Amino acid sequence: MTSWVNTLYSLVFAGFFTISLNLSAAQTDDVLLQEPSVPAVSASTLREARGVLRAIDQATLSSELNAKVVEMPFRDGEPFHKGDLLVRFDCSAYQAQLAAAKAAARAAQQELSQNRQLAEMKSVGRNAVALSEAHLAQAVAESQVYQIQTSRCLITAPFDGQIVSRKVQVSEYVGQGTPLLEIVDNRHLEIHLLVPSRWLISLKPKQTFTFTPDETGDPLAAEIVRIGARIDESSQTLNLIGRVIKPDSRLLAGMSGNARFTESQ
Repeated sequence: MTSWVNTLYSLVFAGFFTISLNLSAAQTDDVLLQEPSVPAVSASTLREARGVLRAIDQATLSSELNAKVVEMPFRDGEPFHKGDLLVRFDCSAYQAQLAAAKAAARAAQQELSQNRQLAEMKSVGRNAVALSEAHLAQAVAESQVYQIQTSRCLITAPFDGQIVSRKVQVSEYVGQGTPLLEIVDNRHLEIHLLVPSRWLISLKPKQTFTFTPDETGDPLAAEIVRIGARIDESSQTLNLIGRVIKPDSRLLAGMSGNARFTESQ
C-alpha cells in the first residue's frame, strides 16, 4: 500500500514539474519574440539665440557751426515728422557776413561790366578785365560759403521719429561737431543676433523663427532678412539680421529677447 502511494506522489510531482518547465519556456519565447522598444526621436530640434532690436533709422545730430542754440522745440520722448524744425541757432553773424559777401559780389560784377566797356573803347587793357573777372569769382565763392553756413542754422528732421535725448539745452553755445540730439524711428526695427557659426549651413533668407522680447513676453513671428558677411574668428559667431513680420507698436529699439529656430531633421 505504501509503495503504491509513493508511486502516485512521484507521478503527480513529475507532472507539475513538466508543466512548470513548459510555461517558463513559453514565457521566454514570448520575450525573445517581442520587438525591442526604440526611443522616440523628435522630428525637429529647437535652437535658441539672444537678440536685440535696432532701429533702421536712428541718428545723433551734431552742430556744423560755432553758434548759440536759440530753439529746440521737442523734448525727450516727443514724436516729430520729417522736415520739422529740431534745432535753430543764432546766426546773426553768419547772416551779416552773407549780406556783405553778396554786396561784394554785386560790386565786383559792376566793376567787371565797366572794365569790359572800357576795353571795347581801348581805354583799359585785357589785364584789367581779367583782374575784374577774378575779383567777381572770388566774391561769388565767398558768398556761396556764407550761404552754406547760414543754411546750417536750422536743423530739420531727416525722418519721422522720436527724440531719444537732448544733449544740449537752449541758450548754450556749442562748437562745430558737438552732439545735439539723438533721434530714432521705432516703426522700422530689425533683430540683430549673434549665432554659432555652425548654424550657417542651415540658415537662409526668408527663413522664419520666433522672437520673444523680454519686456513683453509675447512671441513674435520673424524672418531672416540678411546673413552676416563674415564669421568672427575669436568667438566663432555669425551676425544674423531678421525682422518682425507683423509690426507691434509696443516694440522699441534696444529691447532684447530670445530667438528660437526650429530645424527639421
